[in-house]
Amino acid sequence: MDYTYRKIIFGFGSAALVVMVAAFAITAFINPSNPQFFGAANIKPQTAPLPTFASCADLTKTLKTNQNTSNRYFAEDTALGIGSTTQKSTATAPAAAPVAENATDYSQTNIQVAGVDEADTVKTDGTYIYNISGTTVYIAKAYPVTDAGIVGKITYEANSTPQEIFIDGNNIMVFGQRYSDLRPLLETDNTAEASGSGTSGSAAAPSGVPVPDIYPYYGSTSVTFVEVYDLTDPANPVQKRELEFEGSYNTSRKIGKYVYFILNTYPDYRLLEEENPLPVPLYKDIPATATDTSVTSEPLVGCADVQYIDPISSNQYVSVIGLPIDDYTKDITKETILGSSQNVYASTNNLYIANTTWDAYEAGFIDKITGRQPTEKTGIFKFNLNQDSIAYQGTTEVPGTILNQFSMDEYNGYFRIATTTGYVSRQNSTATNNVFMLDKDLKQVGALTELAPGEKFYSTRFMGDRAYLVTFKKVDPLFTVDLSDPTDPKVLGQLKIPGFSDYLHPYDDTHIIGIGKDTVEAEEGDFAWYQGLKMAIFDVSDVTNPKEMFTTVIGDRGTDSPALTDHKAFLFDKEKNLLVIPVTLAELTDAQKSAANSAANAYGQFVFQGSYVYNITLTNGLTLKGRITHDENNQQALKSGYYYGGDTAISRNLFIDGSLYSLSQKKIGINSLTDLADQGSIELK
Repeated sequence: MDYTYRKIIFGFGSAALVVMVAAFAITAFINPSNPQFFGAANIKPQTAPLPTFASCADLTKTLKTNQNTSNRYFAEDTALGIGSTTQKSTATAPAAAPVAENATDYSQTNIQVAGVDEADTVKTDGTYIYNISGTTVYIAKAYPVTDAGIVGKITYEANSTPQEIFIDGNNIMVFGQRYSDLRPLLETDNTAEASGSGTSGSAAAPSGVPVPDIYPYYGSTSVTFVEVYDLTDPANPVQKRELEFEGSYNTSRKIGKYVYFILNTYPDYRLLEEENPLPVPLYKDIPATATDTSVTSEPLVGCADVQYIDPISSNQYVSVIGLPIDDYTKDITKETILGSSQNVYASTNNLYIANTTWDAYEAGFIDKITGRQPTEKTGIFKFNLNQDSIAYQGTTEVPGTILNQFSMDEYNGYFRIATTTGYVSRQNSTATNNVFMLDKDLKQVGALTELAPGEKFYSTRFMGDRAYLVTFKKVDPLFTVDLSDPTDPKVLGQLKIPGFSDYLHPYDDTHIIGIGKDTVEAEEGDFAWYQGLKMAIFDVSDVTNPKEMFTTVIGDRGTDSPALTDHKAFLFDKEKNLLVIPVTLAELTDAQKSAANSAANAYGQFVFQGSYVYNITLTNGLTLKGRITHDENNQQALKSGYYYGGDTAISRNLFIDGSLYSLSQKKIGINSLTDLADQGSIELK
């Protein structure tokens, strides 16, 4: 689908933007004849405590009943795969690293909420850069530049893939996926009951029912590993903790010293066919002193600890797990509920999990092909976070779908969420957009509905009492929305401009940076063709009259940036007047531009990949300082006019004092922030 629909809605307390893609293809993805696509029941508002299961047999029966009726398509699948046994990582020390003072001025991960850190592929503490490349976590001395080089590595075997990291003081926590044998190593107490403690042996079979000591081996399961290393000597990382969990890693947050992460676990139904199966997810807490891999697996929770939403419609688990990054022996805390997680938002006190389901069996528009209308709803789980305590608070649902974590926000005790209902197409679009205001008990107290009919949100950003929302179809309106009265949210102003924003970032309290695509209205229909990458600065100081102050467009149709969909790729520092994004540049050839039949939907040829570095001010707007690339001589970008990424593609940028560091899978480039002069590089090998 080449065409896109979008529009901008700006408002008090939130920034959101939306890109609309042709939605006639919905019939290709949602087939009401296949009930696995749809939630079998609606989620009704429910507060703590939720009901739990009476026994493992009761839980197993429920899972098997819901096996073919739950929303499987939209959840993570952790079915068994073919692999080998667990292979642990090894830490190596290429050279001793001299002790040095940290730089006092360095960038950090671009996060959504102050005080709530988000894991990423790269972190820095002002002296070292910790970066994932392939199956290795590199520890690079970065400051001062004269000492730049690799000082240590954490290397994983081929069946283990590190995904994201946190750092805190001398500790690094690594999240990843690997194949492991949690089930074959399980030993259970044959007389244990389905108690609610969740400790080892507590989640065995119901009372009086014997359980086999060793479960059948079906092949290695893809599990999530969490490892903590002491980096007191960066040249010699010392593993202090290792945990493995059945399930797939979704995301994580760090508040103070505590890290909270979310897992989706999909049961293997072959195991549930065994006599007296243990249906709950398993995990292993492997001591640093373990001499072999035969550490006993334990149930993550007892069968009687598993909570559920009534009526039950899910056939998988979502777990919220917490542990400190600096206490290597502290017991984990956890909550497990029947359900799944897609998008996650966290404040400093609460964590919200949003999961969208489609119900094809409600009245309304009848699709010509499927004969049904999928009706979308987003269920919300709320958990309170208090270091070594994770407490379920409540559940509710709102109409529509959400785009990402920026569609959600908590402010002054209220939870705000932006959704889109319906779909967008060239004709007969049914989409409308909404902002729902919920109190601390997840009860709706206010709503703004039917915004931008026929269009759809593509991003959202909440900022205090304002919301900034963007949709698109042909021309991009910017709406300012007042959320100061949760019971009566109001649209105060709007601005119509060409193009759309995929990501909105606050410059200050009254100015917003938008990054998205430029567009050209199509002559043959009610839509627009997206063009090159567009960045803009919006003045929203007068909420009734928002203005587009400055714009710049990079390249032609086909130009892209990971910052459009991943906010961690967006580097901005107001004090330094600095904005840096990775860009894959596509440009039309002279022949394309002069062709008689040249059309707005013509894609440019890829000619460059690297970082675009801007000076940004409210006086002069966006001024390009220069470009940085790891793709010397454009060998990758110029291959037949196509660009497939590769180890030279820059995905992140950061600064330490007066130097800008660009990161790809191949190396860490170093350039002067003043004039982008080459200051060397660190090879990742």
